[in-house]
Amino acid sequence: MTFCIHVPSDTTAKALGADRLTKLLAATANERKVDLSIKRNGTRALYWLEPLIEVETKQGRFGFGPVKEADIDSLFDAEFWRGDVVHPLALGLVEDIPYLKQQQRLTFARAGVIDPLSLADYQAKEGYRGLKNALAMDAQPLVDEIKASGLRGRGGAAFPTGIKWQTVLDAPAEQKYVVCNADEGDSGTFADRLVMECDPFMLIEGMTIAGLAVGATQGYIYLRSEYPLAFKTLHDAIAIAYENNLLGAGILGSDKHFDLEVRLGAGAYICGEETSLLESLEGKRGLVRAKPPLPAIVGLFGQPTVVNNVLSLAAVPFILDKGAKAYADYGMGRSLGTLPFQLAGNVKRGGLVELAFGPTLRELMFDFGGGTRNGRPLKAVQVGGPLGAYLPESQWDIPLDYEAFAKEGAVLGHGGVVMFDDSVDMSEQARFSMEFCVAESCGKCTPCRIGSTRGVEVIDRIRSGENVDGNMSLLSDLCETMVDGSLCAMGGMTPFPVQSAMKHFKDDFTKRATSTTNTEEI
Repeated sequence: MTFCIHVPSDTTAKALGADRLTKLLAATANERKVDLSIKRNGTRALYWLEPLIEVETKQGRFGFGPVKEADIDSLFDAEFWRGDVVHPLALGLVEDIPYLKQQQRLTFARAGVIDPLSLADYQAKEGYRGLKNALAMDAQPLVDEIKASGLRGRGGAAFPTGIKWQTVLDAPAEQKYVVCNADEGDSGTFADRLVMECDPFMLIEGMTIAGLAVGATQGYIYLRSEYPLAFKTLHDAIAIAYENNLLGAGILGSDKHFDLEVRLGAGAYICGEETSLLESLEGKRGLVRAKPPLPAIVGLFGQPTVVNNVLSLAAVPFILDKGAKAYADYGMGRSLGTLPFQLAGNVKRGGLVELAFGPTLRELMFDFGGGTRNGRPLKAVQVGGPLGAYLPESQWDIPLDYEAFAKEGAVLGHGGVVMFDDSVDMSEQARFSMEFCVAESCGKCTPCRIGSTRGVEVIDRIRSGENVDGNMSLLSDLCETMVDGSLCAMGGMTPFPVQSAMKHFKDDFTKRATSTTNTEEI
């Protein structure tokens, strides 16, 4: 009898030894004359358990993890391939692990379950049903469905996706484009990568539907250059889609046409900003464009362009398959559907948690994350990437909702959550924020380019104990100038983490105070 086991194949699992583990499993099975079929799936993104081996049984998949090479012999001794056996690494049915069971996985329902490059696996799990429905619809009803779903941009700005699509649909042009922003650069984020490495056909299907909705025949995935596995997986998946008449001319026997390519990014954080991305995609230096005109009207090569994040486009197949209401039934207020939150930093149980909007940040960090990995008290959490505010304990009961976060001067962004324990010096974190802007600014506008440089200098003076009160006042003024005067969110949001650190963790700055009282000038 052949026993089937699954081993994850995403970047993180590979970094933790999943490839070596697979070879050792095969060699040991051969040596012990156990008939094992080893399949490589994506990952469930329960990263504290990786590499997570799953055994396929009639009752479901039983998990073992985190598995190291030294555990192989004891697993075989316990005949782990039978699933429900006694072993220190035995986790029971994977679907019953509370971390996974308590999620609402819509976008990530297939992640860790299917072979990422098996079109048959994807279609067996409801893949391409949304595209088939879309092919039977006219463009306007397609856009209306996205509007009714309440889907908003998942890249950070949370702009309503349907309104963006409507603008492109209404713009007269012979050529229109769909561009996927896959330049995932926020600290602690990996959801985009997981989509591309674990369920690439979902992104391809979502982009194809977007093309049908707005009248675009060409799409580009602008991919972060640091994602080589995603690059290869997407290339292979796109080739399979073309071979099966799911891309190109006459999609599934219709008169519709959509082509898709992957382009590697320029290795710059600023290219995650949509207009800078378009400049880079055109082969130019990644400089931010002034708006208006909006990319939806004058975008790639001067043509109307949809620019959406990976997670936004990945949500589209579900909406076109199950209907707008099925998606909008999740969430709260204007924040409808789900968002995949990514727990990172000093966290006990790091990984991806897809939830409907509404639970609190505290629930996410403790019920799922389990608090800090080292057991020290949690001091601060940064949500929304390196430009997001640092939140103290008094703000951990904010609902995970775009408007609720904005009301508190915070951003939900791409769903990245980075946790810090009480040993962290928040004045050092504030300095990092300004220093990050120095390195990543495109340099086009003065408030961002010069303001961040001066910001580092002022924080250094504060940290050295030089006229702390005066320089704190100066830093506050500088932050306001950057917020009000910067061309894009790079400079406009860099002060957010600095201002929050000054407001909520002032002691980390003022403990260096001296008797000096003269105000320094920039």
